[in-house]
Amino acid sequence: MRSHDLVLYGATGFVGKLTAAHLARSAPAGARIALGGRSRERLEGFRDSLGLDWPVVVADSSDPEALRSLAESTTAVATTVGPYARYGLPLVAACAAAGTHYADLTGEALFVRDAIDASHDAAVASGARIVASCGFDSVPSDLGVLLTAEAARADGAGQLTDTTLVLVSARGGVSGGTVDSLRGIVDVISADADKRKAAADPYSLSPDRSAEPDLGRQSDAAGIGRVDGRWTGPFFMAPHNTRIVRRSNALQDWVYGRTFRYRELMAFGRGPAGPVLAAATTAGIAAVGFGLALPPTRALLDRVLPKPGEGPSVATQQGGHFRVEVTATTTSGARYRTTVAAQGDPGYAATAVMLGESGLCLALDELSSGGGVLTPATAMGDRLVDRLRTAGFTLRTERL
Repeated sequence: MRSHDLVLYGATGFVGKLTAAHLARSAPAGARIALGGRSRERLEGFRDSLGLDWPVVVADSSDPEALRSLAESTTAVATTVGPYARYGLPLVAACAAAGTHYADLTGEALFVRDAIDASHDAAVASGARIVASCGFDSVPSDLGVLLTAEAARADGAGQLTDTTLVLVSARGGVSGGTVDSLRGIVDVISADADKRKAAADPYSLSPDRSAEPDLGRQSDAAGIGRVDGRWTGPFFMAPHNTRIVRRSNALQDWVYGRTFRYRELMAFGRGPAGPVLAAATTAGIAAVGFGLALPPTRALLDRVLPKPGEGPSVATQQGGHFRVEVTATTTSGARYRTTVAAQGDPGYAATAVMLGESGLCLALDELSSGGGVLTPATAMGDRLVDRLRTAGFTLRTERL
């Protein structure tokens, strides 16, 4: 007997407000949604600005008793409160203990590893589905590979082997919350050799590292090359997304294949400017990473990068878009391509839809998965695919 179907925790933050607005537009009549956070005044003010009568739940991320009460009051929680390594583990533990489903937006693989180690067994026992990375990290990647494998299986074409996601096009902005998460990751791996080693392991999120196939070196530090006629370079989200997808494979008893090799790249066009753009982007990604690791340059970057709570303008959010293509070869030699695309800034407007639909899916839909620290593909799979298609996303698979 829970008071709420879904609590949106962190509702007054940048992405929280976008997610609340999506839920206000799209949640079915009768869905019992509450807004959660640490300030009653801010929660009630934001709720009133939307013209809603949703209840509010006050809980500070540092108060275990308040988090326990929150978790026990609802069927599911969707949280935007990050950086998750700093604020997220107590809520994960509370949900795992209470049998409450959970969705977040983390792009922090080390946080997911800590959540697995701390709460996976408790979530299995309680039936709680703890689902990490329900936004642009890592729904397009995870569902794109899932649909590709399902199409090959339906055709009797075998399992996946070499599989590549390419970010074909995207337009959007950067928020201070994302930058703050990146700072935290840089701090952790700079100070802890074990964490640095875990961050470099392509199977760092595996439920059984010793059971993973030995496919030789798999690096996310991709060089400049060409895929299907496009110039490509490294995709800054690959280090996280690839580990989520590999965890999905392992949690499903390696249904994608024991020789499944997965990478993610970013496209820079087909013309002569492509390799120049790829090289400049590669250098820029490296410069930001090194810059945040060194105190003098970090102080400079802190003055110019967005602060927590800041994000792209409404025009940037509405004018944004993304399109990724997952191309795979199977053990029979067949080739497939899955396209995942949506309108809206990928990290914010589109992510708000993905998180909102993930929360509703966990709260309202009949799902066949059991409990544990899961992934979007293993917890929600085709039910989330259906929800996103209804919300206007493109998810389409074709045989090449």
